[in-house]
Amino acid sequence: MSVRRGTNLDRVGGFNDAVVLDAIRRSEQLSRVELAEATGLSGQAISNIARRLLDAGLVREAGRLRGVGLGKPRTLLELEPTGQYAVGVHLDPSVVTVVLLDLTGEVVARRPVDQYADDPDVLIDGIAKTIEEVIAASGAPRDRVTGVGIAAPGPIDVERGVVVDPPNLSAWHLVPLRDELRERTGLPIVLDKDVTAAASAEKWAGQGGSFLFFYLGTGVGAGLVIGDEIVRGSSSNVGEIGHVIVDPDGPVCYCGRRGCVGETSQPRYLVQQAVAAGVLAQGIDIEDRPAVDAAFAQLCASAADGPGAAREIIVALAWRIAKVVEDVANLLDLERVVFGGPHWEQLAPVLGDAVRDALDDRFLVRAVHPFEVAGTALGQDVGAIGAASLVLDQTFSPNPSLLLQSTAVVAER
Repeated sequence: MSVRRGTNLDRVGGFNDAVVLDAIRRSEQLSRVELAEATGLSGQAISNIARRLLDAGLVREAGRLRGVGLGKPRTLLELEPTGQYAVGVHLDPSVVTVVLLDLTGEVVARRPVDQYADDPDVLIDGIAKTIEEVIAASGAPRDRVTGVGIAAPGPIDVERGVVVDPPNLSAWHLVPLRDELRERTGLPIVLDKDVTAAASAEKWAGQGGSFLFFYLGTGVGAGLVIGDEIVRGSSSNVGEIGHVIVDPDGPVCYCGRRGCVGETSQPRYLVQQAVAAGVLAQGIDIEDRPAVDAAFAQLCASAADGPGAAREIIVALAWRIAKVVEDVANLLDLERVVFGGPHWEQLAPVLGDAVRDALDDRFLVRAVHPFEVAGTALGQDVGAIGAASLVLDQTFSPNPSLLLQSTAVVAER
């Protein structure tokens, strides 16, 4: 990933501070001389910024780098992990998780929400309670917790902070989640889509470039990063791929059409297929979520054991998913697809290789560059980590509006 450049114009301290912080984060440790080279800022500007960041407790000195020849050893700067913290909440119909990240993006505490319920008020109360428990368990000073990021299923109204009508949360109609949680916690809240948050987490972990994050939860979705930048769309609802038809003879989706990738990827549909194939016993209540989850885990385990009907069900799923990935990757000239979400770890032993096989020879510019299929390196908490990274990103991402405002001030003089 390329390092953003600063500006030596006056009155843009906030922009330049973020440029320097981001440069340090990407390289882990840099000297002042190296920071000047990486950001394009003057040595004096770097000295002033470094002093501010040290005083604010956001960076710390990390030893010295011996100079070349008789040159003076250079003091290295690195992020101070305890300088800031951010909370991340992942809201999924199958699991709600809360994590706390330090300034370097490391998870210092995590906890599932025990008071899971379809009722929005009950669940929001449970999320608020869990946030306080996670902060307390971490030992982090509460005044250093800069905010809460929420990764929620779409569609969402980012401007109003509202979860609109997620298909798998039937009771959630126009729920003002951002304001309700802010009222309960007193913390700043950022709301974004679950797939966007997951893609943000992968980018934060150093996986830049151009890629698709394919989310496998109760539903499916796609997060997009192109040229190191998160793609959100005109209303921040990018990634609604669940209704791409991959099997015209497949099951009827709630949208009224047949064979949508979202419907044919749901655990309950795969469990129904497994029952019909004799892989699982009859009598599983498809409306009982815990029973479906247990049966789905059994199906995945059987598929991983070797050839047979269970594996054929997961391989068929891989071919349906590959059809969507193929179209998006060819349309946008992507470098890779990263899989993650609550159901990825169970599916991974079979699904990853099966998708790779299905995509073989179907990426049109493979003669120019390869297309990689990978699983998230962040585990099942990728959505919650991504939600917290949205908060930290406000610390590290230079705001171009500050630069434009300051340039306008200079121009008016």
